[in-house]
Amino acid sequence: MRTVRHLRWWIVALICVGTILNYLARNSLGALAPELTNVLHISTEQYSYIVGAFQLAYTVMQPVCGWIVDRVGLQVGFALFAAAWSLANMAHAFAGGWMGLAFFRGLLGMSEAAAIPSGMKAIAEWFPAKERSVATGWFNAGTSLGALIAPPLVIAVSLAADWRAAFLVTGGVGLFWAYGWYRLYRSPQKHWAITPEERAYIEHDRPLVPARRASAKEIVSSPRFWSIAIPRFLAEPAWQTFSFWIPLYLAHERGMDIKQIAMFAWLPFLAADLGGVLGGYLSPFFMKRFGMSLIPSRVTAISLAAVLMIAPGCIGLAADPYTAIALFCIGGFAHQIISVLINTLSADVFSPEEVGTANGFVGQAGWLGGLLFSLLIGQLADSVGYAPLFACLSVFDLVGAAVLIAMIGRLRPAVSE
Repeated sequence: MRTVRHLRWWIVALICVGTILNYLARNSLGALAPELTNVLHISTEQYSYIVGAFQLAYTVMQPVCGWIVDRVGLQVGFALFAAAWSLANMAHAFAGGWMGLAFFRGLLGMSEAAAIPSGMKAIAEWFPAKERSVATGWFNAGTSLGALIAPPLVIAVSLAADWRAAFLVTGGVGLFWAYGWYRLYRSPQKHWAITPEERAYIEHDRPLVPARRASAKEIVSSPRFWSIAIPRFLAEPAWQTFSFWIPLYLAHERGMDIKQIAMFAWLPFLAADLGGVLGGYLSPFFMKRFGMSLIPSRVTAISLAAVLMIAPGCIGLAADPYTAIALFCIGGFAHQIISVLINTLSADVFSPEEVGTANGFVGQAGWLGGLLFSLLIGQLADSVGYAPLFACLSVFDLVGAAVLIAMIGRLRPAVSE
């Protein structure tokens, strides 16, 4: 079998495609929300329960999925979860009301929870520490690319056929990726296409003896876990709000119809793509330009992005919908810098043998924050409006950065720099 130069970057591309399809499936509901609330007579509060079903299942299952992938391996584990989320998304087409949608969203959340822990485990396996933030930036770009593609694609299919067809299409494509992942992925030690030079480069900063895999109890009781989990808890509500509530906000408070939403709702996710990729390069830049060590370079970039998150907090002051969308764009850009580097920190401070489980618990903390905030939006959006709720997002990220700075001494690389 012919070897492939720089195979690790092709692995990142494969993960990115899977992440795109994962986020395309989950964001299909948000893109269709204005239509579904009318066709199925769903109230804002009921819609928050549908979103909450996904978030609750995702929150509970992230560490479980990470634990499963750590034990059965990425090749089999990620493929099985990808097939499951694809089928769950297709099942949305058979929903007849908000309770049916909530049930299928729960199934989707249970299976999609494997995506980020699996991606971070692959990054930890395939990349030395100095390249992980860059690799995570490109892999994480799939989250916003999927969210970017969802509004125009889903609405186009819905207009050409109906909303049920949109769920069938966005779910069906994931089955092809699941098969491709199973056929193409192996660890660096077992992959047939890796060059000896690249294998040696990847293994250069690995310990000679593999680290002992910490138990779930040891992970969640460690200071390094809470140093990452608390900022993630505070940061994640912003992305959940962007993913699930922007279309309804534009429809209810800015008077946009579904075609206008399709034209503009993808822009914050394009900005998020740029932020995600740039975020991966910021840490190496700070290390090279200012002589920072690994962990402080990550924390510095997160803190700068938290300041930029003031922009979406000012959406209530926007005079027109286009200014509001511009502020959403700044928020998407800043949030993905934060997301990339918090995820990278989990691969920095936990060994490859345990990072799937650890990142699952970190993600669980984040999604718990997102779930609670989405339920809060469902209860308050109709009475107080969206502006005060968006303002909270800015405060959350600034507090999260402050916590990370205060706890930086508890973070140590799993492998010496």
